[in-house]
Amino acid sequence: MHPEFQIKGIGQVSIRVHNMEVATQFYRDILGLQLLFQVPNMTFFECNGIQIVLSIAENAQFDHPSSVFYFNVDHIHSAYEALTRKQVQFLDKPHKVVDTGQTETWMTFFYDPDQNVHALMSIIPTLLND
Repeated sequence: MHPEFQIKGIGQVSIRVHNMEVATQFYRDILGLQLLFQVPNMTFFECNGIQIVLSIAENAQFDHPSSVFYFNVDHIHSAYEALTRKQVQFLDKPHKVVDTGQTETWMTFFYDPDQNVHALMSIIPTLLND
């Protein structure tokens, strides 16, 4: 039996913004995402195979904070320090949230210019002590 449909992955994610110029600068210049193109009221970025679109809400139904994006980074402490120097407002400092014995997951949460909350995330192999 074949399902009626099957989700194959995430094609695009939208983030609601109020000031397109400020938001575009943040995601391009501060977070370093690759700008793909812009059209009126929308800016498109590429993030490792997932397209992110910044958009001005068309109506009140869509004018709300976005979902939390967890951006993978190799070195969370270095990324935290670099973004702090760029005046990014963090809610916390990098902290370990999971230790499986084989890996540790570290996170820290921050605001974008529209007060959407996102996170930096690192999954680090646990060093084995002999």
